[in-house]
Amino acid sequence: MPQTQIIEKIKQTKIVPVVVLNSVEETLPKMQALINGGLPCAEITFRTPCAAEAIALTVKKFPEMLVGAGTVINREQCEKAIAAGSKFIVSPGFSEEVADCCKAHDMLYLPGVVTPTEAMAAIAKGLTTLKFFPVSNYGGLKTIKAICAAFPYLQIMPTGGISADNILEYLAYDKIIACGGSWMMSGTPKEIEEKTRAAVKLVK
Repeated sequence: MPQTQIIEKIKQTKIVPVVVLNSVEETLPKMQALINGGLPCAEITFRTPCAAEAIALTVKKFPEMLVGAGTVINREQCEKAIAAGSKFIVSPGFSEEVADCCKAHDMLYLPGVVTPTEAMAAIAKGLTTLKFFPVSNYGGLKTIKAICAAFPYLQIMPTGGISADNILEYLAYDKIIACGGSWMMSGTPKEIEEKTRAAVKLVK
């Protein structure tokens, strides 16, 4: 799938659930809960050892899902994520080696930035769709607007401190394509489904 098409799909979903899986066994019930709640999208993070296996399983069982890899901090993780079937790669910060790896595989890369210097490093690699993380610690929407004023061609996906209480404020700004968040991911699969459904209703 072309990168522009993946960005469009992310824009349509408005929310990218940030998913931390502690075991492969958690994968299918939680992914099914997201689908049932109306959000067939997930950023499965490399914060735990089972990430690549969980991504591969999700891609196999739920081909309709838009599955990306999060917290990718080096080339090795990036290669594993791509081999597992990830459609996009997300990092907490900007990594030149991850950017190069993604370019080699024609893979969408959303690196994390919080300063104009980091934004310029990403732009120098040809990247203009960026993650802003952790948004609540670095001035929120006000800072995003200031950075986008300097770089008007940027598109931003803020993550870190996004919740049902503030997501609409972020999505109202035209430079924001979607918001990453994990508030819907706590509890049982049934609770995840209910919170996901409420989140989807809120942003639609």
